[in-house]
Amino acid sequence: MKSGTDLVNEAKLRIREMSPADALAAHAKGDATFLDVRDLQEVNLGRIPGAIHISRGNLENKVEAIIPRDTPLVVYCGGGSRSALATDTLRQMGYTAVTSLAGGFRGWADAGGEIDG
Repeated sequence: MKSGTDLVNEAKLRIREMSPADALAAHAKGDATFLDVRDLQEVNLGRIPGAIHISRGNLENKVEAIIPRDTPLVVYCGGGSRSALATDTLRQMGYTAVTSLAGGFRGWADAGGEIDG
């Protein structure tokens, strides 16, 4: 039997992660679309400017209608666990340029990233 931590750690072995500093640079250049997979009540407290919101629980059912598979994506959550799982799911769904933001929204904020809300 696996724990939630086991699942996150296994997902992190299959995905790419981006540092907050690299995410800040990608955001400034417009090189990627940011995907927020947090719950709505978290998003309402603040988010990365321009990010698309699809909560982790709705990802598989909604993402294909909103984001093309070849879109460069940076996926984030609060701390990096849900985004790792979401990034792994998107990879399995054929999204080819998807990265998880290491440290999540907290990492972004701690690195001085701009916040809407």
